[in-house]
Amino acid sequence: MKVTTNLSQVFQSIFDTASTPRVFFAPGRINLIGEHTDYNGGHVFPASISYGTYALAVKRNDEKLRFYSMNFKEKGIIEADLKDLTFKETDNWANYPKGMLLYMKEAGFEINQGADILFYGNIPNGAGLSSSASIELVTGALFDGLFELNMERISMVQLGQKVENQYIGVNSGIMDQFAIGMGKKNHAILLDCQTLKYKYAPIILKNHVIIIINTNKQRTLTGSKYNERRYQCETALSELQDKLAIKSLGQLSPEEFEENKHLILDDINKRRAKHAVYENARTIAALEKLQQGDLHSFGQLMNESHRSLRDDYEVTGLELDTIVQAAWEQEGVIGARMTGAGFGGCAIAIVDSFKVDSFNENVNAIYREKVGYDATFYTATIDDGVKEMTEEC
Repeated sequence: MKVTTNLSQVFQSIFDTASTPRVFFAPGRINLIGEHTDYNGGHVFPASISYGTYALAVKRNDEKLRFYSMNFKEKGIIEADLKDLTFKETDNWANYPKGMLLYMKEAGFEINQGADILFYGNIPNGAGLSSSASIELVTGALFDGLFELNMERISMVQLGQKVENQYIGVNSGIMDQFAIGMGKKNHAILLDCQTLKYKYAPIILKNHVIIIINTNKQRTLTGSKYNERRYQCETALSELQDKLAIKSLGQLSPEEFEENKHLILDDINKRRAKHAVYENARTIAALEKLQQGDLHSFGQLMNESHRSLRDDYEVTGLELDTIVQAAWEQEGVIGARMTGAGFGGCAIAIVDSFKVDSFNENVNAIYREKVGYDATFYTATIDDGVKEMTEEC
């Protein structure tokens, strides 16, 4: 409880109060397998992690909102009002909780008092582990708890995505919010992003741990590159639809793809579509392997995923390829791959828990020599989704 005790003291100091705040936590997320499959009608395979965002709050007797982030101390306390939750450039990071509140109120939830709220996140900046969705969901859980709204978790998840898409203006899918809202300790989630059907898959690591490796290169998958990949896949799909009655690449098995790939006229588009089809198949296989407790086969699927992202989808880049190749060469590594959109951000590896120190040291030495600066290593556990922190936590 040391973290929350310290945060409570900071809260009381910042807001000049003796009141004891309630504490909520929303994790970040990693995607274990299934990259660039969501917009191609396939599955993703995320898990919520032990790094995330804390939010501490006390209700006010008026309609004023006061937001403070320990991650953006220079911004000071940002004030807003329940009567005016419109997006304001000057409100900076506080637009995320404001957007969540706006859509909760629009959905009919009765929130008629303001609050003093302190945020603290320990998700590495720019790592692609979804800090924005973490802020959205922790805000939703916080007001759900303060006002006893009994909000359905799926509804909270969908409002979080709405904040990204409509309030902030980022055209992202639902995976981040879903993983953070629906996460389960020691489990990953096989999620169909179109239907929101999902299954939990046990992650029984035994003598292994998940290492998150931040390249410390800001992600640069620009809108143009992202849109280019989407267009290439849509073009391939359109050509396949001349013969096949399908609505998405995710409906094809690898066998069906191989039988019909000649319909795709451009070789690059063919490789993009191949990744989407085969990567979706890997997510299905991943569920099966983990249900069988076969961690080593799951690791092989991770490796295949990275090779596909490198060779067929071409979204890895020097930094991620260097880290993953170095990881593959280390003793005690079951599997490694990039995670997230690509061109920077993070990789993940499943590593023998007795080899972690040597793994981190060796991989970083190779990375520094080739790239010129250090990577950062985090040992993550797979934890529950958003929740209120109680004495038992």
